[in-house]
Amino acid sequence: MKKILLSLCASVAIALCATPSDASLRKMLKDNGIQALPKTQAQIQALVDKVAPDAKSNKTTAAKVELGKMLYFDPRLSKSNLISCNTCHNLGLGGADLVPAAIGHKWQPNGQHLNSPTVYNSVFNEIQFWDGRAAHLAEQAQGPIENPVEMAAPKALIVERINSIPEYVEAFKKAYGANTKITFELIASTIGVYERTLITPSPFDDFVNGNDKALSKEQKEGLAIFLEKGCASCHNGINLGGTMQPFAVAKNYQFASLGGFKGNKDGLVKAPTLRNVAQTAPYFHNGAFWNLTDAIKEMGSIQLDIDIDDKEANKIAKFLDSLTGRKPKIEYPMLPNSTAKTPKPEFK
Repeated sequence: MKKILLSLCASVAIALCATPSDASLRKMLKDNGIQALPKTQAQIQALVDKVAPDAKSNKTTAAKVELGKMLYFDPRLSKSNLISCNTCHNLGLGGADLVPAAIGHKWQPNGQHLNSPTVYNSVFNEIQFWDGRAAHLAEQAQGPIENPVEMAAPKALIVERINSIPEYVEAFKKAYGANTKITFELIASTIGVYERTLITPSPFDDFVNGNDKALSKEQKEGLAIFLEKGCASCHNGINLGGTMQPFAVAKNYQFASLGGFKGNKDGLVKAPTLRNVAQTAPYFHNGAFWNLTDAIKEMGSIQLDIDIDDKEANKIAKFLDSLTGRKPKIEYPMLPNSTAKTPKPEFK
């Protein structure tokens, strides 16, 4: 009788520890408000046009995307002619820069030691910047250009530079019409149009959309742990993040003093997207963690007041690997020549 009871207990334990079925995992994801990217490029584009707050006023077209790409890669949008959008949001490095704090004009680190978030899939963030101060990508693109410790370029300087280059003037006419006035806001908005295209469907999306084989057994186990631990309370939606959330609600963040960032006026911090997170170390707003499993354990402690052990953290990290997406093919643009009228770089 004792052997039978022990055997029964062991069977129950195995059942309790077993990974939920694929159908159960998908239901758990739905119940936690996590969505997949659609299956086709056309469906993705339709979703982007729906969620981008400025998409109706500035529709996506091929001419705008190409122009926006040129501007994204052009270092002449900085005072020094050395820093482009791609410097801190490098599309070959997961859309980030792989340093703890963004480095800008005159080799200055960000004043609050803030880490550069990935630009990939950023159109799906409800807000932009760690403190959520921008509503959409067109608004966000203006900030770094003007910021004295980032690109450090006054609006008037950027407008003068772009207007001094005939190929850019023609490109704006092609994209927006012959009578278009090139303003700083339009330049930033065009960069935002390009950034809308930086979407990375992943094996995770394939799984949610019905492909049972898209995730490994280990990744499914990690997904189950991720959901059961409560990680989706902040990392949900189509971007598994991108909303303003309270930070360090259970315990103090051990590197809170690094940079002194406290969030917005309500103490909220943008929960970063987990898409491509395996490629975007270091982690947290101040780039204090280089190891993904350490970051996972810290999140469990300060956000959920739970201990996530090494085995669980490794499995969650395996799941997060499945969010590494297929990047769009990007061909570096050949930028137009400056002219005698183009303002020279400044280094002060």
